[in-house]
Amino acid sequence: MKRILVTGAGGPAGWNFVKSVKMAPERIYIAVTDINLWHLEYLEDLANSFYVVPRCTDPEYIGVLNDIIEYEDIEFVHPQPDIEVRVLSENREKLNAMTFLPSKEAIRILQDKYLSARRWEEKGIPVARTIEIKDNHLEDDIKRAFDEFGSPIWIRAKSGAGGRGSTPAHDVETAVYWIKYWRSRGVDWEFIAQEYLPGRNIAFMSVWKDGELVVSQARERLEYIYPYLAPSGITGTPAVARTIHDDKVNEIATEAVLAIDPNANGVFSVDLKEDKSGTPTPTEINAGRFFTTSYYFTYAGLRFGVWYANMPYVYIKLAYRESIPRDIPKYNILPEGIYWIRHIDTGYHLVKEGEWLGKNVKEIVKKRNKNRN
Repeated sequence: MKRILVTGAGGPAGWNFVKSVKMAPERIYIAVTDINLWHLEYLEDLANSFYVVPRCTDPEYIGVLNDIIEYEDIEFVHPQPDIEVRVLSENREKLNAMTFLPSKEAIRILQDKYLSARRWEEKGIPVARTIEIKDNHLEDDIKRAFDEFGSPIWIRAKSGAGGRGSTPAHDVETAVYWIKYWRSRGVDWEFIAQEYLPGRNIAFMSVWKDGELVVSQARERLEYIYPYLAPSGITGTPAVARTIHDDKVNEIATEAVLAIDPNANGVFSVDLKEDKSGTPTPTEINAGRFFTTSYYFTYAGLRFGVWYANMPYVYIKLAYRESIPRDIPKYNILPEGIYWIRHIDTGYHLVKEGEWLGKNVKEIVKKRNKNRN
């Protein structure tokens, strides 16, 4: 039996990963860690053992993980949050278990949205025009962004997930005071200004081995959980998403990964936004960890008989150097138009376009207006 450790497992993304592993066609022993005891409760029915650990930035952290690895006979470690990915990547040689991470350089670049945008631009990949904002030139940098990109512009933190520090800004004053607001709270994030991309919000989840794409699937985010709580309308995880088949998305997402890491290994979760002309444009790649809703594809795969839609399981098999059938498709592994609908306290719902409640909903207002006319 494989024995794995999932770090930072107590959030929704960790739950999705562990749930996917639990649904694999073989039994896998799962140990989990988190800094919050309460959050480990989410995994009570899924994991085999549970550990509260220090923050991954603590100097003792790697030693604590090695103690767990020894005690639990752990063979493989998967870090889920970005900060854990960075720390374990930089210390991978010190871990007494396998990892299956992208290169250190790739993770360093991809956790910096400015550096990754520059690399894509150099490689001729469509990219949102980007300006680095310096505190000592704050207003000048923002004015330059408006001059070059027009209005609105997009302000965001250089690193971090969940739409960290992001907002659209329609004038210089809004953008300046947005950053000053964060500074007033003692936040030291670095910021960038980017061209605003108005089109579809797309996610491309993929697993790689030695520079070869093994499996992937794209989806469109249609609605976010509590969007009105964020100025940007983006709160990090979708309430409604649907699978899509789009050759251009597949092509550009693949090129974006290879532009950063030609020998790509492990997980690359690519965010893309369409520009004014409808061209899919990469905005960031979460390297080394899965999107929040990885169980979406796993669950859909169970319904439609596609075992390799369980990408966490494919990823673990590759980490263990097990073979994957060569005849599985690299792209579009699930049917198009599969919706994943979920929200706080509502559970999750998988529905196929044309088969769901929407087709039977009576549009009373339209009928009343028609009758009046």
